[in-house]
Amino acid sequence: MLVNSLNVHRLADASFAAHLRRTCLMSTAIVAIAGAAQAQEADVTNIYLDEITVVPSKVEEDAFESLASVSVVNQSELQILQPTSTQDIFFGMPNVNVGVSQDSSHVGSSFNIRGLQDFGRVQVILDGARNNFQRNDHGATSTVWIEPEMINEVTVVRGPVSNIYGSGAIGGVVVFETKSASDFLKPDETMAGSIKGRYETNGNGWTTAATGAVRFNEAFDVIGNVVYRTADDYKDGNGDTVPFSQYDVLGGLAKAQFRPADGHEVTLGWVGNKDDWYESGTVQDVTLEENTFTGKYTFASPDNPWIDLNVSGFYVDTDQSQTSLVDAFRFNPATAAPVFVPAGNVRDFTLNTAGFDAWNTSRFDTGPLRHTVTYGGDWYRDNAETIDPLGGAGVYNPSGKRTAYGAYVQDKLEYSNWLEVIGALRWDGYELTGNGVDTSDQRVSPRISVGVKPFEETFMHDVQFYGTYAEGYRSPSIIETLMTGLHPAGVAFPFLPNPNLMPETAKTFELGVNFKRDNVLAPGDGVRMKAAWFHNDVDDYIGLTYLSPFDPTSGCPFVPVPWAIPICAQYQNFDQVRIEGFELEALYDTGWMFSSLQGSAITGQDLSTFPSSPLLSIPPDQITGRLGFRFLDEKLTVGGELQMVMAYRTGTYSTDPALQASIIDGYELVNLFASYEANDNLRFDVRLENVFDVAYGNYLNVAAGSPLLEQGFNAKFAATLRFGVVGEDIVEEEMAYKQ
Repeated sequence: MLVNSLNVHRLADASFAAHLRRTCLMSTAIVAIAGAAQAQEADVTNIYLDEITVVPSKVEEDAFESLASVSVVNQSELQILQPTSTQDIFFGMPNVNVGVSQDSSHVGSSFNIRGLQDFGRVQVILDGARNNFQRNDHGATSTVWIEPEMINEVTVVRGPVSNIYGSGAIGGVVVFETKSASDFLKPDETMAGSIKGRYETNGNGWTTAATGAVRFNEAFDVIGNVVYRTADDYKDGNGDTVPFSQYDVLGGLAKAQFRPADGHEVTLGWVGNKDDWYESGTVQDVTLEENTFTGKYTFASPDNPWIDLNVSGFYVDTDQSQTSLVDAFRFNPATAAPVFVPAGNVRDFTLNTAGFDAWNTSRFDTGPLRHTVTYGGDWYRDNAETIDPLGGAGVYNPSGKRTAYGAYVQDKLEYSNWLEVIGALRWDGYELTGNGVDTSDQRVSPRISVGVKPFEETFMHDVQFYGTYAEGYRSPSIIETLMTGLHPAGVAFPFLPNPNLMPETAKTFELGVNFKRDNVLAPGDGVRMKAAWFHNDVDDYIGLTYLSPFDPTSGCPFVPVPWAIPICAQYQNFDQVRIEGFELEALYDTGWMFSSLQGSAITGQDLSTFPSSPLLSIPPDQITGRLGFRFLDEKLTVGGELQMVMAYRTGTYSTDPALQASIIDGYELVNLFASYEANDNLRFDVRLENVFDVAYGNYLNVAAGSPLLEQGFNAKFAATLRFGVVGEDIVEEEMAYKQ
């Protein structure tokens, strides 16, 4: 299990500063190059930098003008990254780290935002459906399985500022939007399809994806997607094969959109996947089957600004099964007596989540003030069940039910074009039952954000400063509350339930600056920047702690068998955890050249001890830079990336020297990429990752006990073939409209 409390490390501030200086010099050089080319690029129009998102506040706004720390990964970024797994999508994103859970296959992903992870601290949403699956073991507990080839766009909001999304998101929100027919079809097409194939050299990996969409008329369209990827064991940077890292993934998507009348839209969707991989230790064949069903109705009245209605519902069915491939012995969870577990034994971990979210946005003015008021409510229920007749997995993955619900109101107030104020209140409640336990609680969480542009009539008119105070609320999970019984393997010791757990409350202060300007160094170029400092105090933080049977007040019993150790494990509330940090995201694009710089620095302390103890879940500081060029009327794109992950001054995470070096000494990764669009229907992509074959470990995996290094050098080669059918009636309508 990943212990979230007491491991010591320090951030290498001096090393970070030195790397930051070098990277800033590199960025200055990039801008100078852009300035030298301004004359020849006078007709460039900026189409790569602006992203409209509804995630931070559920109303449309420019991501770089949002009063929150927001990052958007669009289709252009996905084409550069060529992500094999969900983990690849977030390369370099400030204070967003992704690990894998209980395996080395890189199939499932676990999110860490601003040092918070697991048990729903980061809320992951796919087409409006919450991904709540959790499985407790030696590693992260909250894992998602989402195929990048199905994704149209990803939005990340860091911190509890988006408390309108409900209980849990004290670390942040990750929202995945799958492809729609309207995204895939060109305006004049009634039908289109594409086939993509990708080969990877490290692990002999293959990905095949096919997409098809049909627009029957302006009121009805559908899209379907299927993806299959497979790979053998990969090699790490030392050239060593990582056993049991092979996998097979099959996924599918279907979505239909109806527009029965002006302003009305109904969307019905399904996303399914079946993943197979291996887990080491007691070697097991793991199969994950997941089906997500979603429905959404929207109505934006063209004549009434008081009505902008959204109603969505979802059902997620997740079943993870493990089949033992070797004979093993485990312990009876009640008596600690040895239990023989033969090869072929199957155990299942299931979670069914059903829920809905409904909200309306009303727009009106009061004198010089413009109001955008959003109000609504949501509800969901988790039903977890573990079936393991021999192995005792139900000890640390108990069955139970949890229901969470809430209501919220938010007013986005604007005055002129220099003042913006967002005020919100959310009420949350929850109920949790199982193993004879019945517990509940409720709370109101506020948010206030103020943004100003104080230099309205000066050269600095594009600079916006903002400050935010926001609170988030996370109810205890089924696992944290109900876990009970004896540790079933290796050594025996009791897990103790804790029905008296208090919910976690995050209280975050954030100060930020946004900058957005076009025509800076050359006509048609653009600069976008977001930077923020944050301070997050998490009261009643829940972490796993160990108790002694020799302390009469601990409630820890002594287990009288030779293979028992004198400890007990229990999830408890700590007084307070404090996390502080800084993050930067800056982009420059002038058409023929583009660059970006992303950086993050973070510290985290458990204040319940004296002296305070740094948190194990705090990842290292890092900087990521990118430089790219477009040639041949932007048909050819080439570029590279440099990521520097900083060193730790102290801390011991593994007895493996290579892992020690990869964590304590830090590391640097270099990636190269290129793409060529021969025409609108044929595209080639190449991505070379870890060019210098660096041996390194993903911090989140190493801190969770994984002894495995990440992939060494890996070359990806992809080709995408597309075709489309133009509809004559659509062309005629478009021509008539233009006339």
